Amino acid sequence: MSEIILTLILLLLLFSLLASGVWVAFSLMAVGMAALAMFSEAPIGEVMATTVWGASNGWALAALPLFIWMGEILFRSRLSEDMFAGLSPWLTYLPGRLLHVNILGCGIFAAVSGSSAATAATIGKMSLPELAKRGYPESMMLGTLAGSATLGLLIPPSIILIVYGVATEQSIARLFVAGVLPGCMLVTLFVGYVVIWSLLHKDQIPAEDENLTLAEKLHASKRLIPVMLLILGVIGSIYSGIASPTDAAAVGVVLALALSWYTGSLNKKNFLDSLMGATKTSSMIAFILAGAAFLTVAMAFTGIPKVLATWIAAMHLSPYALLAALTLFFIVMGCFLDGISVVVLTTSVIMPMVEQAGIDPLWFGIFVVIVVEMAQITPPVGFNLFVIQGLTGVDILKVALAALPFFLLLLVGLGLIVFFPQIVTLLPEMMGN
Repeated sequence: MSEIILTLILLLLLFSLLASGVWVAFSLMAVGMAALAMFSEAPIGEVMATTVWGASNGWALAALPLFIWMGEILFRSRLSEDMFAGLSPWLTYLPGRLLHVNILGCGIFAAVSGSSAATAATIGKMSLPELAKRGYPESMMLGTLAGSATLGLLIPPSIILIVYGVATEQSIARLFVAGVLPGCMLVTLFVGYVVIWSLLHKDQIPAEDENLTLAEKLHASKRLIPVMLLILGVIGSIYSGIASPTDAAAVGVVLALALSWYTGSLNKKNFLDSLMGATKTSSMIAFILAGAAFLTVAMAFTGIPKVLATWIAAMHLSPYALLAALTLFFIVMGCFLDGISVVVLTTSVIMPMVEQAGIDPLWFGIFVVIVVEMAQITPPVGFNLFVIQGLTGVDILKVALAALPFFLLLLVGLGLIVFFPQIVTLLPEMMGN
């Protein structure tokens, strides 16, 4: 029982530091230091030095800044404009018409970005003005963008899957492969919802005047070729076993620079801005990971994770009951923290419980990412909501209300992978070890 009280004290300290505005990394380190000082005789300085260095000195982590830089380069390119022009001619006969550009555009950009916020900003800056000009309902414009942009966290190369892989020592390549079918499943759910909603509200979907021939549609689709080659080069090299995620990330940066140059958007300012943006984001994530690694080691010294795992086991919760409790926990955490912080904050305590319950850590990584996706569109700190509010000026609660159906669809997707885990595990099993 004393360990439970100790856990509550440390959690209270952590949330107090976060609420007071202390950086996440500093908060994690402070809690780790407090745990070691109060409940262990381990030398704090030596433990911190070795842990922080070890957490920062992993080859798998090298993929992180490269994928982030790739996304930053493409964010400043004409990619969103090309995708809108290439996709829209094919969607005019589908119920919902150009609303599907948000869904498919986000799905495609997610495959070259790895970031939910970058996906929302890149697709939104092109699609929202075009959809508004054509008279599409605002709630569906905002909802499809907010919901579909969460795919940036799941469809590889996902930044958060890299973070989870590093934090839990899982294969990043296998995590990437595991995210493919769930990502396609969510795209299908989103498209299906828009089709059904459009059939029920036909009067709210504007008619399209353009009647393009097949040749004209194919000509417009040529603008999708560069980005599809980029996806093939990055993801295909990982799936085929030719390259590791880190090698593929380097290839992705080169291809992104080539694509940006080809579209005429590569200049000195964009190059330096993308480099600086990637440096800032990578440094922030690496700092958080280092703090989380130190907290994990400190918790191991206190023995809390083992005691909690034993306590959970003694409650004889079924895996479904445990997953239901963790879903609620992650959603609440995600209301106040960004997805990466949620993952690195919780892995040290939760993974022993998960393993004790016999849950596959690889499958659990995809489970966590989908729950964190849900948190991206829940107030008060849903990052996608802030991005879309910045793009449109619409009140954040209005954006959250528009995104509510997609929150529920993510919940449906979560239920599907719980009851049909093969959706996650099939491709990694085919890939082998």
